[in-house]
Amino acid sequence: MPDFRLGDILDDHCIKCRRVTNHAIVSLINGEPAKVRCRTCYHDHDYRHEQAPPSKKDLKKAELFKEVLAAAAPGAVVENGEDPPDPPVNAEAPATAVKKTGTRAKKA
Repeated sequence: MPDFRLGDILDDHCIKCRRVTNHAIVSLINGEPAKVRCRTCYHDHDYRHEQAPPSKKDLKKAELFKEVLAAAAPGAVVENGEDPPDPPVNAEAPATAVKKTGTRAKKA
């Protein structure tokens, strides 16, 4: 485990620059960086371990997807992108088959 000190330089994702840049450590908690300052735009933010936050568009898509699944299967709860459980199969219901018939007349 590296020993971090205030002012050390490390790479992190800057939410203002929207890319990975050099950052200086501003505060430490239990020897780990807590707050960092971007050396490009001088914006202070929490240390993100070089992970970009999810975009608002992706969050909105996930929320809409959960709404659609909740409407399709009201009892199913979907969390963390997991598939809902399969609905129980009713063994007593007869299986119905659709037979495709040709009704097109032949040309002479």
